[in-house]
Amino acid sequence: MASTVTLRRRWAADLDATTLYALLRLRVDVFVVEQACAYPELDGRDLLASTRHFWLADDDAIVGTLRLLAEDSGYRIGRVCLAPSARGLGHTTRLMRAALTETGTATVRLDAQSHLVDMYARYGFAVDGPEFLDDGIPHTPMRRG
Repeated sequence: MASTVTLRRRWAADLDATTLYALLRLRVDVFVVEQACAYPELDGRDLLASTRHFWLADDDAIVGTLRLLAEDSGYRIGRVCLAPSARGLGHTTRLMRAALTETGTATVRLDAQSHLVDMYARYGFAVDGPEFLDDGIPHTPMRRG
């Protein structure tokens, strides 16, 4: 029987400990281990009342995630990542569309790893400032709306 990848969404307060752990584990596996970038992944924003988490589950395994933060000037998308086995299958599009549906016409910002600027442009984002280094990785601020 083939597995089905399902999209899920929860407010931070509604996340159970097991799910939160799995989301954080995937992010550490991708951003810290795979990208060899030691940085403080746990930034205190995952449990804010206004934080929404989106993820893709393949049976019981979380294979992709995205974090949507409310800000005074709109929203911020961050921590977008997929497990290596889930890349190239359209999963980023599912995550981005779900988050952008929730933001409506509000301003949404993100800091894209610079090699992904063209990908985020497909979702209506435009460069919104100069490239900068974040923990040694080139990033580009982007804005939609």
